[in-house]
Amino acid sequence: MTDTLFKKTGTLKVAMVAGEASGDLLAAHLMEALYARHPNIEFAGIGGPRMEARGFRSMVAQEKLAVRGYAEVFKALPELLRVRKRLCQRLLAEKPDVFIGVDAPDFNLALEAELKKAGIPTVHYVSPSVWAWRPERVHKIGRSVSHMLCLFPMEPPLYRQAGVPVSYVGHPLASEIPLKPDMEAMREQLGLPQGAPIFTLMPGSRKSELEFMTPVYLQTARLLLKEFPDAQFLVPLATRATLELFDQQLTRYKAWDLPLRKLFGHAQMACIASDVVLVTSGTATLEVALTKRPMVISYKLSALTYQLVKRKLKLPYVGLPNILCGRFVVPELLQKQATPEKLAEEIKRLYTDSAAREEMAAAFTELHLSLKQDTAARAARAILDVVGQL
Repeated sequence: MTDTLFKKTGTLKVAMVAGEASGDLLAAHLMEALYARHPNIEFAGIGGPRMEARGFRSMVAQEKLAVRGYAEVFKALPELLRVRKRLCQRLLAEKPDVFIGVDAPDFNLALEAELKKAGIPTVHYVSPSVWAWRPERVHKIGRSVSHMLCLFPMEPPLYRQAGVPVSYVGHPLASEIPLKPDMEAMREQLGLPQGAPIFTLMPGSRKSELEFMTPVYLQTARLLLKEFPDAQFLVPLATRATLELFDQQLTRYKAWDLPLRKLFGHAQMACIASDVVLVTSGTATLEVALTKRPMVISYKLSALTYQLVKRKLKLPYVGLPNILCGRFVVPELLQKQATPEKLAEEIKRLYTDSAAREEMAAAFTELHLSLKQDTAARAARAILDVVGQL
């Protein structure tokens, strides 16, 4: 894009950056809530397909920002820095009324610091995990943001203690997903057999996640198929890029014979229809928890990234459901523990143990109730208050 980001005069100009699929979903909900309160509004920056479907103008493809891990980011760093510099120059020239960084803290916080310094109000939507590691970041974050929007109830006190303006808005998925999802109805809707074992595989939304996790998940599916010959596997994929990458992995590992059904999006539908979900650690684990389906969380990183991250972790678990519940509700098999054999064994255990499934569902229901707020509306009110348009 070579012309200006914002096209109209007399509109409320909102710049946003959402770095991956989960941020695209959050930002799309927020856009709808802002439109409802301020119809004369224009959105631009970097975003994904859901945002673009609602009128967002994206300077580059969102996938450029969807990189995880120290080693992986290092390779992509020159391009990321070029993109951020271009965007910063554009925004400093066009002076939006507010900038909203949706998650992606490594990219957004430095950008927010530059914009805030120039007098542009900055809002960060989704707190970095300061409660899990590097809590001292709160003070640096406060120098970058005019206001922090938190999804989880344990976060705002940390910011208030540091003097950072903050609002708790809950999580939008908690309002979107019903408290009691109907598995039978969903299986009927998807044309799935009611009595067959249905497992959902969620290898991730980032390129590096798919590269690390897909081979393990495909081997896990083969082992499960030996135990449950009539099993079927659902694989929801968030974007065309991830769909193409998954297909490449199917070819590379000669797995086209597996009874897999790929879905373009529709992760919630896949989870609701499933007996057990195998999911890569990240925002997707919360989505699974809110559907009340039993799950196994897994994750693999490069050895260098894992060693760097491991030293800084403050909690004994990495999965969001476990962090939010404050205990190990969900099994986590990470790094060397993330073998197809161990994953298949845990999935089999959850499939056959009704008491374990019920205990997990009860914990997820309690979590759901704590997160259910009118999230997008709360966030929109806080943002309009920041820009004096409430």
